[in-house]
Amino acid sequence: MMLDLVLIKKTLASPLTPEVLNNNTGKLSAVLIIIYGKIPTIIMTERPKTMNHHAGEISFPGGTWNVKDHDLLSTAIRETKEELGIEIERESIIGQLKTVTTLNSGFKITPFITIMDATPEIHPNSEIASVLKIPLIPLLNTMQDDTDPNHKSIQEMFVFTFNNHIIWGASARMLRQIHTKLIS
Repeated sequence: MMLDLVLIKKTLASPLTPEVLNNNTGKLSAVLIIIYGKIPTIIMTERPKTMNHHAGEISFPGGTWNVKDHDLLSTAIRETKEELGIEIERESIIGQLKTVTTLNSGFKITPFITIMDATPEIHPNSEIASVLKIPLIPLLNTMQDDTDPNHKSIQEMFVFTFNNHIIWGASARMLRQIHTKLIS
């Protein structure tokens, strides 16, 4: 089956619940999964090896919730603009995935999804070592169980691969949710 943006949008659309309900940990964050193009493509980023959290890892644009943010969706939009220079309107967010918790740092990450027809213009800041534009369906087809002993193990650990990049941890668990909705 050929998955185009219309079908992907229809499949991934869901109600938004971006409210910050309970912030006892102070470790709330949000990311934006941007899907675009005639051949559905996602944008992921490689973090610099010098970062305090998740150095060198492949992730979606986003970051930590700030009390100045209206809600978690505001966090995802603000962080995406800061990291990649991409302006996203709240109205263009079509859904969200289940919150994922990072194992090493304990961040609770809420992933939001937007669909764009055209390739967005990207201007990465210093928090980004490189930007990866990854064909979505071929990436989803690389899913495997994560057997790396260096990754803390939980019951549902997966890896995805793109070129020489391994996507694991929280980002892989988000991709697994998309895989379940689109492929399974």
